[in-house]
Amino acid sequence: MEIHLLSLGTLLVFGFIASFLNAIVGGGGLISLPALMAVGLPPSTAIATNKLANTISNGTSMLTFLRAGKVDFKKIGKILPFIFLGSLVGAYTVHLVSPSILKPLMLVMLVLVATYTVLKKDWGQQPKQRMLSIGKKITFLCAFAAVGFYDGFFGPGTGSFFIFILLMMGNDFLQAAGNAKAFNFTSNLAALVMFLVLGQVNFLYGLPMGFVMIFGAILGSKFALTRGTNMMRLIFIVMTCILIIKNAWDYVAHFN
Repeated sequence: MEIHLLSLGTLLVFGFIASFLNAIVGGGGLISLPALMAVGLPPSTAIATNKLANTISNGTSMLTFLRAGKVDFKKIGKILPFIFLGSLVGAYTVHLVSPSILKPLMLVMLVLVATYTVLKKDWGQQPKQRMLSIGKKITFLCAFAAVGFYDGFFGPGTGSFFIFILLMMGNDFLQAAGNAKAFNFTSNLAALVMFLVLGQVNFLYGLPMGFVMIFGAILGSKFALTRGTNMMRLIFIVMTCILIIKNAWDYVAHFN
């Protein structure tokens, strides 16, 4: 019982930190998923339980950004079903195939995201209206669906990928962060539904962790909304680099 209480206390602390960071620029899964695995949950159960906690957290963040006018459902509403379906398939696939197979691709993508954001110094500072061709719209929809699949299949870094795509579409950092919360909530909800059907969610850890993450999400969202795009850009770059280092370390350690 003492071990369970210690594990739960650990998850509450790391869950709060993860949700605070995730509400700002994403990347909270870098903290919450390893924490769940560290307390002894199998990888598939840890991913499923993380989806329960993150659904609660991202729902809270989304509402905070929505109240501030930073979530535009008129523009992103048609994208949500593609993300939902992609995540649903990803969550089903995770119990068939090890999520570790995506790590090399994820690392390459994160490096590209970080490099592009560093080089484009004025990127995401002001919103830009862009007319997208049919081809580009289809490409972006496929990209969102692919990230949704990744979120259902594994998860860490999903927020960064969503924000990056939204920046490519002309959002500034605050708009991208707000709209990404709606995407993240959708992908988490879809994955959670599948994991519930598969019976892989640990409610004993997931619900208390999700409750604490509500407060981290509220504080993180308010921090993002008051600090502006320059601070968002800096934190986005830092979190992306941390994701790269952490996952590169795990990938190398796997072969040692």
